[in-house]
Amino acid sequence: MSLLEVTGLGVRSADGRDLISDLSFTVDAGSRFGLIGESGSGKSLTALAIMGLLPPGMTASGSVALDVPGMGRTEIVGARERLLNRLRGRAASVVFQEPLTALDPLMRIGHQVAEPLRRAQGLRGQALREAVTTALEEVRLAEPDRIARAYPHEISGGQRQRVAIAMALACRPALLIADEPTTALDVTVQAEVLALLDGLVSARSMALLFIGHDLAVVSGITDHVLILKDGTAVESGALLDVVNAPRHPYARELVSSARELDAALNGLDGGGRS
Repeated sequence: MSLLEVTGLGVRSADGRDLISDLSFTVDAGSRFGLIGESGSGKSLTALAIMGLLPPGMTASGSVALDVPGMGRTEIVGARERLLNRLRGRAASVVFQEPLTALDPLMRIGHQVAEPLRRAQGLRGQALREAVTTALEEVRLAEPDRIARAYPHEISGGQRQRVAIAMALACRPALLIADEPTTALDVTVQAEVLALLDGLVSARSMALLFIGHDLAVVSGITDHVLILKDGTAVESGALLDVVNAPRHPYARELVSSARELDAALNGLDGGGRS
C-alpha cells in the first residue's frame, strides 16, 4: 500500500524560479526509500513540501498525498495549517540535519521530549516522566535522567541528534523522514546514529524516507532510491539496479565516486594491517 504518493510535485520560489520540477515517487508502508542529490538539488525542499513546511514565498504544485491507516488519504499541497498540524507527528515526522533547529535552546530536553508525548498519548505527571525516560533510553542515551534535565547546549551533537530522533518518534509516525541526519556528525557518531535509525525503523515497522548526498550512506539503509539533480529526477529504481547498472551520466558519476571512495578506504585499511 502506498503510504506517500508524490505526483508531479513542483516548488517555485518567490521570484518565479522552478526549484523542483515534475517530481513523482511513492513510498509504501514499511518500506525504505532514498532521495539522493548534491546541495541545491531540491531534496530537502522535497521533505519540507511533504510536511507542508515550505518557507514563506515558496509555493508547491502537483500532489503530495499521505494515506495513513485510521486517518485516511490526505492531500498536503494546499491543505490548511490546522489539518497539517494533525498530520505532523502522527502521520509523518522529520529529523533534520542540524538538531539545534528542532530544539528550543531555552527549554530543558525533558520538557521538549514530553510535549509530543503529552499531545499524542495524553500522558500527565509520573506517567509522562516515565515515558520521557523510556523515549530517551530507546535512542540509546546513557543517563537519560541527566539528559532530560540538560539544555541543548549542554550535550553533544550526537546526543542532540538522538534527542531529535526521540521527539520525531514520540507520536509513533507511519513515515519517518530523515533529512541528512548524520551530515553534521563525525564518522563514528554517524555510524552509531545510522545503526540506531535502522533498528528503530525495523522495530516499529515504519516507512523511511532517507535524504542524503552520499550514495554509500543512503544505500546502507534503503532499498529503493531516486536521484535528483537541479530539482529534477534523473534516475530511480531498486537500489541494486541503480548501483549495478546506472543509466544517467550523473547517476554513473555518483556510483563511480562511491566505489572509488570505498576502494581508497579498503586500501588504507589494508595498509594499516600490514
